[in-house]
Amino acid sequence: MNIAVVGTGYVGLVGGTCFAEMGNQVICVDIDESKVAKLQSGTVTIYEPGLEVYFDRGIRENRLSFTTDLAEALEPADVVFLALPTPPAEDGSADLQYVLGVADDIGKLLAANPDWGYKVLVDKSTVPVGTARRVIEAVEAHGLKAGEHFDVVSNPEFLREGVAVEDFMKPERVVIGTDSERAGEIMTRLYEPFVRSGNPIIVMDEESAEMTKYAANSLLATKITFMNEIANLCDLVGADVDKVRRGIGTDSRIGSKFLYAGIGFGGSCFPKDVQALHRTAREEGYEFRMLQAVLDVNDDQKTVLVPRITAALGGEDLTGKTIGIWGLAFKPHTDDVREAPAHVVIRELVARGASVQAFDPEAVETTQAAFEHTPLEGPGSLTYSESAYAAASGADALVVATEWPEFRRPDLDRVRESMKQPLVFDGRNVFDSKRMAELGFTYSSIGRPSYEAATVERGATA
Repeated sequence: MNIAVVGTGYVGLVGGTCFAEMGNQVICVDIDESKVAKLQSGTVTIYEPGLEVYFDRGIRENRLSFTTDLAEALEPADVVFLALPTPPAEDGSADLQYVLGVADDIGKLLAANPDWGYKVLVDKSTVPVGTARRVIEAVEAHGLKAGEHFDVVSNPEFLREGVAVEDFMKPERVVIGTDSERAGEIMTRLYEPFVRSGNPIIVMDEESAEMTKYAANSLLATKITFMNEIANLCDLVGADVDKVRRGIGTDSRIGSKFLYAGIGFGGSCFPKDVQALHRTAREEGYEFRMLQAVLDVNDDQKTVLVPRITAALGGEDLTGKTIGIWGLAFKPHTDDVREAPAHVVIRELVARGASVQAFDPEAVETTQAAFEHTPLEGPGSLTYSESAYAAASGADALVVATEWPEFRRPDLDRVRESMKQPLVFDGRNVFDSKRMAELGFTYSSIGRPSYEAATVERGATA
């Protein structure tokens, strides 16, 4: 099948590459000339494990190409995916200017070239309920008729950064939102090779498909936030959130996923999608109170370690203190730092005068770009270390902000000996509390009992 993908961001590049891997002919289009030039030269512009192998093969076998010319991509396409950014506006709603702008451009091109034939236009971006109808209106404004010259489908993505290639190639479900039997058949045929193991392709109306995406992400964000609230209460009553998690996660009605406490969620999806669904509800005159609570709690959770750090280091003024940060990305296996809790922690520490030295295996460049766009404020400073050990060296305290695998089994004796003070604040509950105390650390985590180094005999059974 011939496919056009408009937008070569995270969703567009992963989707286009994976469609090409399945034997389709794919042209990806983007207005960013420098990005397209990099992609044409064989350079993957995002970090995503496993993507480069499929990307290289697609280019080598001439199934995957890139252009800045929308007409070049649109003319041969049977299906056109709109994988465009929908950033939150100031009021929290999704900004649809890019989606609707491209829809208008497509309408102009199709109207001027009737011999190009029928196209299925697919909203792959996360968009609020009613967007498919607005896309139809934008295209029909040029004298075209939905159902005859084109159809619009809502096909939300459910990709997890860090395992997006696997998620795309082996989806748990595919949701296709359309009232058009013709478009539904084309989309089903396109996705059938991806669900040979029997996972469902679910066809529904456009509005329900659009709501499904927001409902899924908002519910997952709510699970995370609920466990963070439980963790905060565990800190007060002396319970252990890890034991609570295991106790409730074995209940099949609850499940074990997204029950890990920490310093909040970030990324390009959960914060934006929760805000957008909350805004949609308000526009309809409904106050979705639970979603507001999720947003408020998550904002607070990102700074939950800061009072502990200042208390341990002698007060709010951290001038002269050095603090190591392990992890800058919002989660492991990605270089995405959008809404990253680590960035919030760094801003708070620098504002108090601390010298922060940070390390991340993949997200240093994206962090530098983020802080260039919105500079740090305060008397402190931020430098980037070449390794996790370098970030800990000479530090008065160490903060674990992202649960990268390499942080799980470091040489902790080496870490302790290199630090000025053996203070560790674990925002992702990577280490065992009692074991850390045995090793000589004063250790604080999220929702679990803390142990002073002196209270646990070194070498005792954990």
